[in-house]
Amino acid sequence: MPTVAIVGRPNVGKSALFNRLVGRRIAIVHDQPGVTRDRISAPCSVSASPCTLIDTGGIGATLNDSFGDAVATEADIAMQTADLIIFVVDAKDGVTSIDQALAQKLRKSKAPVQLIINKADNENQEQLSGDFASLGYGAGLAVSAELGRNMGSIADAIDTIVTPINQNIEAAEEEVKREGLKIAIVGRPNAGKSSLVNAILKDERTIVSDIAGTTRDSVDIPYEFMGELHTIIDTAGLRRRTKMDSSVEVFSAMRAERSIRRADICLLVIDCAEGVSAQDRKIARIIQSESKPCLIVLNKFDLYHPGTAKNVRLEEATEHVRSELFFLAYAPYVCVSALKKQSIGLVFSKIAEIRKLAQNPITTGKLNRFLGLAFEKKPPQAKKGNKRLKLLYATAATNDRYTAIPVPTYILFVNDKRLMQENYEQYLTNRLREDHPSPGIPITFSVRSRNASTEKRGKS
Repeated sequence: MPTVAIVGRPNVGKSALFNRLVGRRIAIVHDQPGVTRDRISAPCSVSASPCTLIDTGGIGATLNDSFGDAVATEADIAMQTADLIIFVVDAKDGVTSIDQALAQKLRKSKAPVQLIINKADNENQEQLSGDFASLGYGAGLAVSAELGRNMGSIADAIDTIVTPINQNIEAAEEEVKREGLKIAIVGRPNAGKSSLVNAILKDERTIVSDIAGTTRDSVDIPYEFMGELHTIIDTAGLRRRTKMDSSVEVFSAMRAERSIRRADICLLVIDCAEGVSAQDRKIARIIQSESKPCLIVLNKFDLYHPGTAKNVRLEEATEHVRSELFFLAYAPYVCVSALKKQSIGLVFSKIAEIRKLAQNPITTGKLNRFLGLAFEKKPPQAKKGNKRLKLLYATAATNDRYTAIPVPTYILFVNDKRLMQENYEQYLTNRLREDHPSPGIPITFSVRSRNASTEKRGKS
């Protein structure tokens, strides 16, 4: 699919324009310059001919956190691979020295350049846009991404370039790829999430820094593996709300939490050199509460007691994680070093194993036989009035959201759901895992009373 890169100096409205052209809010829009740091891509929704839009970090400004060079490199990569470059300037600021320098730089690009004069919110500002002709890319198109003015003109300009490209792509040359998984990579700041993404992609796709909080957007990255087109979601690091420095970090944390909800599987990245923290446990709780398949990635394993034998290190790291994340016991783990690209292949091998076992759910008949034996072996304790929980029937249901990696809910029809005790539900969970192993897949029970009147009494 043809790609269209949006470039420009910071705070000219690139992310607002990107959101407008893709038809949804993906990139964080903020009046703080330099918010967008990584390349973010999404299909364009306004053009008649399909193409992928890339939002880049701002070029040329002196940022206060040392990311200027890295952001410029990201934009360079986008320009080198784009079929069309949208050069965004600010109608209110007029032509700046940074705009002129960037215009000079863009002349070296082989791709055509379309000048977009953003923030032309009214006709008076639109008339002033003629000054930008000095940049060498014609009069440009005066638009307002915030107000949605003249978006049709941008769509026409995009179609002029990408339609011929699409027409030249023969359908026979494109092998149909099966839709893969949405894989959310989550963890606290500086755990090595972006390094893991780069190691998987074998590409410096996301900015890596030892400054916590580098990634602020949730970045969707396509990744083809074994004939399937997966989506890797590189999320912002989650910190406690009380430690968030700005509204941008609050928005980033909300995006990360939404990424967990829409993912097919979550990779929880733990800095095993520092150990499991309270914030790691909080993120794990979010994954558990959303009933998401999960794989724990113990990153920076090369820094974990480096002078000790590997098998001893593995045993100690496993024991530490299991004790600290006991409530996420269903999640298997792999030990890697993303920075040194060690054992990265284990990640997708384990994901494939989780997915394969999930495709073989327990049948209704076997589930009822198993639960019947479990109740016989250890009957539930009687509660007040000498009443005891009795299982009438059980079945498994899979939510439509979990088609890529099925996550069943085991529905238990009982005499009175108020008689189900938490420790007995945990007993059934443990027995089910022993009888029907499904690593990485949460087990959820939905207990229902046998008639409506009992249900209502249970809610009152």
